[in-house]
Amino acid sequence: MVEEANKQDEINEAQAAAEGTPETPEQVSAESEALKRQLEEAQAQASEFKDNWLRSQAEFQNYRKRVERDNDSFKASTKGDILKKVLPVLDDLERALQNRPADDAWADGIELVVRKFQNILEMEGVKKIEAKGAAFDPNFHEAISHEPADGVQSGHVIEVVQNGYVLGERVIRPALVRVAQ
Repeated sequence: MVEEANKQDEINEAQAAAEGTPETPEQVSAESEALKRQLEEAQAQASEFKDNWLRSQAEFQNYRKRVERDNDSFKASTKGDILKKVLPVLDDLERALQNRPADDAWADGIELVVRKFQNILEMEGVKKIEAKGAAFDPNFHEAISHEPADGVQSGHVIEVVQNGYVLGERVIRPALVRVAQ
């Protein structure tokens, strides 16, 4: 009888081991604690992976924005450099119109070319610095002389010798001016 009871206990233990169910409450509790630790570790690891992924995404977005900003800056700088080289041509055409002979058909053609040129500059965002009568501002004006002038406040522009231009907020070329003393 004792042998049969021992055999029955062994069979029950073998069945419990085969089914994966522990026999005692202590074993259940230990296995439960182990599974909880594994779950917590997996959740911590998943949280770390998610945090690293979000950081990588943010870094990539920042990189993309920086590259776009650098490209825009490069384009504006290049555009300004090209326009700076072309502005003397516009100056020459405007001087030619200031000394134009009366009733010459070619002067009308030159005037059309100047207007087209000015329209193209406006479309590209280039604006002429309005200086005559304005207070002298070294950020936009370059004084070539200080002269006494009647009816003009000291420190104000009397005459514009050469027009200045800005592209957005960047001064492409300051206006050359004569300033009242």
